[in-house]
Amino acid sequence: MSDAFCSDCKKQTEVVFDHSAGDTVCSECGLVLESHSIDETSEWRTFANESGDNDPNRVGGPSNPLLTDGGLSTVIAKPNGSGGEFLSSSLGRWQNRGSNPDRALILAFKTIATMSDRLGLVATIKDRANEIYKRVEDQKSSRGRNQDALLAACLYIACRQEDKPRTVKEICSVANGATKKEVGRAKEYIVKQLGLENGQSVEMGTIHAGDFMRRFCSNLGMNNQAVKAAQEAVQKSEEFDIRRSPISIAAAVIYIITQLSDDKKPLKDISIATGVAEGTIRNSYKDLYPHVSKIIPNWYAKEEDLRSLCSP
Repeated sequence: MSDAFCSDCKKQTEVVFDHSAGDTVCSECGLVLESHSIDETSEWRTFANESGDNDPNRVGGPSNPLLTDGGLSTVIAKPNGSGGEFLSSSLGRWQNRGSNPDRALILAFKTIATMSDRLGLVATIKDRANEIYKRVEDQKSSRGRNQDALLAACLYIACRQEDKPRTVKEICSVANGATKKEVGRAKEYIVKQLGLENGQSVEMGTIHAGDFMRRFCSNLGMNNQAVKAAQEAVQKSEEFDIRRSPISIAAAVIYIITQLSDDKKPLKDISIATGVAEGTIRNSYKDLYPHVSKIIPNWYAKEEDLRSLCSP
């Protein structure tokens, strides 16, 4: 029961909902306040352990504006229990004859979705990557190129444009064998093609060391206090002219923070978690060391603690 205003009683009264007729009835005078209401709740619940042969859903997935027919094409399903004879039947021939022209696009979108899920990316990044791939594919100039590298590069650019950058190594880890060099070439090719399409350079977004900090710290299992100190330190490091890549600076800051804590991390572990070579971390640490007293927050480490850091 719930309360609603009854025009006959001239006051708020309890109402009863008649599910069989779809009527909302006043419990005091019996007036039908609303008739033939539409029940917008689901008709049933589908559980993961239920058999797929009796799926009660009567609708497909959402429409996709990137596909020719919006992704709402008709597919002739195989009858239950049929095997190879389906393809030789008239229904099978009609299914093959009316094959989806967007089959290659759908396969590419599925691959991007799989890579996005493995990296834990949000739906907006996946949709942006799909859009970038569709624009490149429409130019009909990507034939003969490494498809896995092309899709990985679309995802890399989408992450940059959505201000959620991932390193090339992270992208390559889910790129079905595509190398850093192949993804890099594909990225340059896509940027060039999109620039020719728009007549202007493609905005990729600026990478900051802080963009990677929380994820790298999480990979190392650092506590909240250390993560907060690392984030503050990496923001202060931007005030100095340190000519290193943002990823290298992030790795070096993490190395300094962990050396100042009780839970010290080996350089090898930091290298694995960040994807930065040990030698690169050492060189970045050497560049940061002269500014360490101004970079590390005072609440995290005192002056005498900073003196305990090993000299590069």
